[in-house]
Amino acid sequence: MKITSNKPVKIWFDISNSPHVMMFHDMINELKEKGFDVIITSRPLANTLDLLDQKGLEHAVVGEHYGKNLFMKFFGYPIRCFQLYRFLKNKHLDAAIAQSSFHSPLVAWMLGIPSIYTNDNEHAIGNVAGLFFAKKLYFPESMNRKSILFMLPGMKRKTVIYPGIKESIYLWRKMDGKKHFTKKTSVPFNIYLRPEPRTAQYYKGGENFLDKTINELKRENHVVVLSRDKKQLAHYHEDQFKGVDVPDRPIRMERILKDCDLFIGAGGSMTREIAIMGIPTISVYQDELLGVDKYLIDKGYMSHVKNLENANAGKLIAMLGEHIGNGHLLEKGKKAYYMMLDDLINMAKIHHNKKQLV
Repeated sequence: MKITSNKPVKIWFDISNSPHVMMFHDMINELKEKGFDVIITSRPLANTLDLLDQKGLEHAVVGEHYGKNLFMKFFGYPIRCFQLYRFLKNKHLDAAIAQSSFHSPLVAWMLGIPSIYTNDNEHAIGNVAGLFFAKKLYFPESMNRKSILFMLPGMKRKTVIYPGIKESIYLWRKMDGKKHFTKKTSVPFNIYLRPEPRTAQYYKGGENFLDKTINELKRENHVVVLSRDKKQLAHYHEDQFKGVDVPDRPIRMERILKDCDLFIGAGGSMTREIAIMGIPTISVYQDELLGVDKYLIDKGYMSHVKNLENANAGKLIAMLGEHIGNGHLLEKGKKAYYMMLDDLINMAKIHHNKKQLV
């Protein structure tokens, strides 16, 4: 669709958690190259602000994260929605897109602009906001469609089921699907660990349950703990973890892929990212697995072991077998990326042209 105005088309991204930075980085840059204006809002959760700055993405911090307590989340939800609306109301936006930002669909509706809402977590209560207020919903084919979310009225008419998983939408640019990982067979191993998503509404598992495993593995290996927030960072800087590498800022994905012999993740996007890039990966997620995680486990791209006490890195790596990058899954990600991008562009152009007729 052609644009009937000389004014730029403006698209809003609400990047409210660390994984969203990776997911939308290339899309934002491609839109800018095509001549679109992009406005990014963010909030101080996990490594989000550091990653945005690391990627050189200009953003406005709006609101805050209200912690794990469900009452505080409900209390804080309308506050941040109002803050976003107040910040954006005079920005002349044409469309919005967000991954698991429960604020974005409602605020877009308040602004009178169409939005795309996408999520890969069938347990997230906030998905309901997307159902009621987003113009289109994007969910991965591997998501559990037997969840109550998919039974809500009105879901089918606005839902797009995209191929692959969320992580392949942005990782498809990083490899060609050929094996790139040479498995080590002796210590010391470079082991990266990502602790639990302790502030997430959907997470019901325990905190700091990896402490004993970390101290066991550090005896013979180089262990790197990738903390999610300041509280975890302070915890793993305690004397009991002396000898463990605990970076103060996020590490670039390229370094992890080059350096990592074994990845242990307590849930979340990073665990899936590393798995589909061919690194031996173990999920130690303590709660009910998401459909996307079950998909990767069933396909053999990662393993799930809840208890890693008395862990031996060499035995763990041997147990995992030979891992390769999943070219087929990444090809699906490329297709999903352009499905989403084309939908967003068309949606924004249609709204932009309609504004000119008013």
